[in-house]
Amino acid sequence: MIVQNANPKKKPVALGQTYFAIQTRKQEITELEYSKLSEDEKRLYTRILVNNKNKYLFKTAREVGVENFGKFNNYGYKGLYNGETAKQIAKRKNIKENEDILDYMGSEELGANLFRITQTEAKLKKDNVDNEDDACLTHYNVGKTVRKAIEELGGNMPETLPTPEKSIKELEREELQKIGNN
Repeated sequence: MIVQNANPKKKPVALGQTYFAIQTRKQEITELEYSKLSEDEKRLYTRILVNNKNKYLFKTAREVGVENFGKFNNYGYKGLYNGETAKQIAKRKNIKENEDILDYMGSEELGANLFRITQTEAKLKKDNVDNEDDACLTHYNVGKTVRKAIEELGGNMPETLPTPEKSIKELEREELQKIGNN
């Protein structure tokens, strides 16, 4: 705010304003490119983000004392999915037991989970959580808060969103085949 409102005749201010203008333009380009992606491309992109952010979440969770990651994960899902565990979500979506439910989510549902994941990791750190029970409760509460935000925005509850016909793994295989055929 200071740089944006300061005198651009001063070199540091001008440099700062230029920097922020460039960063804003980069973000606009990224959003424009994203808007041009097909739903399957959005799913692939968002799934990669979810995988990467989950690694950070699990690292942070381990550092605060989480040992039972299945339990920890379920607390997050239960908050976001109105009490459903991963197993219940899989059953509702008709997903086989050995498959990852995240691979059977559309971009909107993946986005809600991405928000849950990033905010849980941040809250675990910010609140100095130091045991598994509090970490699970934090994950649940963040999931519940994300759900409430979706509801307040008039959005679609995650459990009401359609299950894509193809899993992320199937889409990845198709992409690899396209590359192999070229």
